[in-house]
Order: sequence, then C-alpha cells, then structure tokens
Amino acid sequence: MIRPGEIAIVGAAESTRIGSVPEMSQIMLHADAALNAMADAGLKPSDIDGLACVGNMFPQQLAHYLGLVPRWVDGTGVGGCSFMLHVRHAAAAIHAGYCRMVLITHGESGKSRINATPRPAEPQSLSGQFEAPYGPFGPPTLFPIPVLRYMKTYGVTHEMLAMVAVVQREWAARNPRAAMRDPITVEDVLNSRMIAYPFRLLQCCLVTDGGGALILTSADRAKDFPQKPVYILGTGESVETTMVSQMEDFTSSRAFRVAGPTAMQAAGISHADVDHMMIYDAFAHLPLYGLEDLGFCERGEAGHFIMARNTAPGGKLPLNTNGGGLSYTHTGMYGMFALQESVRQVRGTAPAQVPGVKISLCHGVGGMFSASGTVVMGSERP
Repeated sequence: MIRPGEIAIVGAAESTRIGSVPEMSQIMLHADAALNAMADAGLKPSDIDGLACVGNMFPQQLAHYLGLVPRWVDGTGVGGCSFMLHVRHAAAAIHAGYCRMVLITHGESGKSRINATPRPAEPQSLSGQFEAPYGPFGPPTLFPIPVLRYMKTYGVTHEMLAMVAVVQREWAARNPRAAMRDPITVEDVLNSRMIAYPFRLLQCCLVTDGGGALILTSADRAKDFPQKPVYILGTGESVETTMVSQMEDFTSSRAFRVAGPTAMQAAGISHADVDHMMIYDAFAHLPLYGLEDLGFCERGEAGHFIMARNTAPGGKLPLNTNGGGLSYTHTGMYGMFALQESVRQVRGTAPAQVPGVKISLCHGVGGMFSASGTVVMGSERP
C-alpha cells in the first residue's frame, strides 16, 4: 500500500506556447513540454526510466524521439483524464521498484490539427451502433443528454450553468497565459450562440494547441531537486460506460463517485481539508457534477454554491483557478492542464495564486462521463 506523501512531483511544465501553435506537430508539443519539465527538475533524458503518454502518442514513439530508455511504460487511454490515471500508475510503479523517475507527457494539436489523426466514426462500436444513428455525435450533442435530466430533477437553471463560465473567466483574467481574459456576465453567456441545447458557445470548452509534462519520483529523493516537492497524498480511478445513454444515473457520474472518494480516503482527508480544487470543465456542467459526486455539495446544490461565489476569487473553495477549459486552454484532453494548475497552486507559483494552499484536489473526466481520475496533492509529507 502506498503511503500518503511517499511519491512526489518534482518537475512540472507546459509547452512553451499554448493556444495556436501551428508550427509544432503533436510529437513536438510532447517533447517541448517534456524538456521544459526536465529543465524544471534539473534532469536530462538519461535520468528518466519511466514513461507514460496517451491519445495521439504511443510510448515507443516518444521514447525514440526523446532518446529515452524506459524500464516501465504506460499507454493507458480513457480520455481526457488519462493523465490522472498515469499519475496513479506511476506512483504504484515507483513504489514497486519498477522505475525511479517517471515522465508523463501530453501534446495535442487540437486547433491547428498538425499531423493530428482524424477521429474515425467507428460504426462497429457500441456508441456507433446504438447512439450515432439517432443523431448525437461528439461532446456538444452527447453531453446535453444527462444535463437536461439533471436540470429538470434538481431545478438547475440556465443562469446557474452560465455562472460557471462567468466565475472561471474571473480567474482567467488573472492568468496571462489564458486564451480568454475579458470579463463576461451571465447575460453575455446566455446571449452567446446556441451550440446544442442547453449549451451556448461560452459554456463550451476552447479548442487549442498545447502540451504539458510531469516528473514523479520517490519522496525520499525529492529533496535533491530545485523545485519545492508536491506530494501525492491520494489517487483514485474508475470507468463506467462508453455510451452516455447507458449511465447508471443521468444526474450523477458513477465513475466520479468511485474515483473521488477513493482518492480522498487514501489521502486521509476530509472535505474541509481541501484548500483548492480543479474539476475538468470541458462544458459548464462538469463542475456541478464534480462538486456533488465528490461530496462537497448536497445533491442539486452545486449551482447555488457557485452562484453564491464560493468558487470565485475570495471564495471558500477556489475552483479552476487557471480559467479552466472554458477560458484557459483545452486541447481536447484537458486533464494535464488541470494537474499543472494544482501543482502550481501547491508550489505557490500560480498566476492567480490562492493564499496558503496546502492541499489541492484535481479531478478529471474521460469521454462523456465514461471515466474518471482524481489526484490529491499536498505541500507537506504526512
């Protein structure tokens, strides 16, 4: 059993540029972020003996490109939260002695589509057979299916969904790297172009280019690195279904309800111990589900919680402080960027720094509620 704080993040960095980077292919974005993370940790490629990457990149491609000779690799892919699972798996691998220094990378040309592989329709898949023939395809048309049920069940209003975007734009205004920094109001959100009911343009994630990387090692070695260690206190993971129509409950994610509490229990923390939180926000409803499924709000109360500015600057639970996928960046797989912000907040180096962050909880989603991963990070080793 891995003890809280036994593993630490000693390197963390994003690609040099995010947003529109048409001069870089996806493997170049991976490599740029990886080299930046190595520089952050004071390491060179020969120091790395574990590698995890996913999506558009097999570990063998990136290992060859960077000149790595790994003794442990992980190509687990469950969507945008794959990186949370990579952190969990890497911690277990280091604990087991399979490797000593793990590099986790992400790179995606989501906007420029430089050597990006088109997503096939996959008509033979379950969703291709039983959902696509009826019209929905892709997140903007699949996510509204559970959201409408959630809104009707709990009386969640369009204004509450809009407020998620408004508050996160306030955080983004404090972040020079955020793609969207101009203030917006609830009225601005509700007057923006309809994409797929009930989502309007400002409630949908950005589409950008970028990458990020993390380096993990044992806490015993963490004191030897130039940056303040960020300790892994607890992790969790789960999956549910690839078909959004087959969710156990449209008003809740079973994967969230497993991954989140598992991580918090492993960390030995309560809700009151969390100083800062990141919840993957490809669309405006996801923070509501996350707050409720992880027990920070009662059922149907998350919308009121955000409307009361509890997650805004100065609020009691700062949430998505980089601006999130709605205003900071979203390459298609956003989980790496959520992890990066949690690291920055725990280190005390975030552009929109929350005072006194000792514990940050980072929670991700994969697909349309098909998977989830959670990582609890701390500034101190228990």
